[in-house]
Amino acid sequence: MTKAERWTAEPAAEPAAVERTVAEPAVVERTVAERTVAEPAEQGAGRTTGGTAGQETAPPVHVAGPQGPWDAVRERAEDTGRVVVHTTWGEWLTAALLDPGLRTLLGRDWPRYRQTPAPAGRYAFAVSRLVMKHTAAAVLDVPPDGLDVAYEPGGRPTVRGLDEDLHLSLAHTEELIVVAVSRRGPVGVDAESVTRRASFELLRSHVCTPEEAEALAALPDAERAARFLRLWTLKEAYTKALGQGMRRRFNAVGFCWDADGGARLAEESDATRGWSFSTRLIRERYLVSEAHRASGPVESRLRADPDGLASPWLSPARTLSFPGSGRPGGR
Repeated sequence: MTKAERWTAEPAAEPAAVERTVAEPAVVERTVAERTVAEPAEQGAGRTTGGTAGQETAPPVHVAGPQGPWDAVRERAEDTGRVVVHTTWGEWLTAALLDPGLRTLLGRDWPRYRQTPAPAGRYAFAVSRLVMKHTAAAVLDVPPDGLDVAYEPGGRPTVRGLDEDLHLSLAHTEELIVVAVSRRGPVGVDAESVTRRASFELLRSHVCTPEEAEALAALPDAERAARFLRLWTLKEAYTKALGQGMRRRFNAVGFCWDADGGARLAEESDATRGWSFSTRLIRERYLVSEAHRASGPVESRLRADPDGLASPWLSPARTLSFPGSGRPGGR
């Protein structure tokens, strides 16, 4: 079930909230290129939006299979405190299925792998977990089969024994798999295909604050779709970093944008300071957003009351106006 279907799973649902359309590459590229960095060397690393003002994020590392390049992954983590990698499940599939140690590598994920009925879903599940475990092992400089990956109640993956010292996040859409590993604070990633157009009219009240919805409604259709998708992935990356995922209402999280198109949280408080955000166009097809907080408490009020910000009586977070003719992301 897709995210949109989970939001709109009612008997009298409108036409599908997520529909396949012809990609709008020029619009998407404008949306994710308000501020650019030097062209990355990694294959398919993509273009970036601005992150938090004054910060640039390193491009994701392409790992074409279990052979890595793990030295590059380890070096990136040592230099920046975290690393994001991307690949496709097809690139890993043969090596994964032929690995005699697959059951050991999957660990507690083995039963779910075996119980997944559809072959494509089963293979994608196995590869995504292997990529996550190999990436965490590279960052820690240990063998991947020595790590025990578990899951918190909200679904966030964690390495047992390193709960506060190593942060993991996993995203996948179509053939793409993205993994983030951080040793300096919580991290979240999300990915969506630019050919997937979410119905703004159907989902606006679920995803947007009133200010965000008003700004998006004023845009032409193609640009609205591209910017709505970017906002969606940013919010999911952020809530994943919090360990809440889709249990947290997206319309309770407001974003605003700096003059260069960089995203930041609209609410200013001790709980929201220190976050950085970025969005990249990967393989000319996928939007990948990352949320990271280098230090500080991660909304400790959610620890005591995990569903607090999802309560219906709480008003949505305030969202500041967008720069550049009221458009999200700038221009």
